[in-house]
Amino acid sequence: MKVPIPFLIISFLAFGVMRDFATAQDRADPGASKILALENKWNEAYKRGDIATMGSLLAEDFVITVEDGSTFSKTGYLAHNGDSTVHVQTSEMTDLRVRIHGNPAIVTGRYYEKGTSKGKPYESRDRLTDVWMKTSSGWQVVAAHYSIPSSQ
Repeated sequence: MKVPIPFLIISFLAFGVMRDFATAQDRADPGASKILALENKWNEAYKRGDIATMGSLLAEDFVITVEDGSTFSKTGYLAHNGDSTVHVQTSEMTDLRVRIHGNPAIVTGRYYEKGTSKGKPYESRDRLTDVWMKTSSGWQVVAAHYSIPSSQ
């Protein structure tokens, strides 16, 4: 059976593109692993109420948008998390996806939190977007956005 030359050329090119894409994904993986480790470090510090560790991960111009549309600067976010009337029992991130574009990295995923605030129980299930920037002092979060999916 004779295979047409154009088919062979297209097949060869497609194989090359897929191989290059897989190689690019492998090369990006160490960076993604680093960002995921930092996300985990931030989440663990949040659960413990470790303001110093959280502060070291946040850029000076950090801004977060929370579920009700309110925004907090780095100072406001850290002050809010230092509130002794809030006790986080569960803080979990799932379905995390990291995309690195040079110095910025974007993380998207799901977030679940359960705890008490001023003695009253609360629970939230959010979608998240965190933006990390590689600076001279390492990776830091410059922006975060948490929202409640419309299906809830």
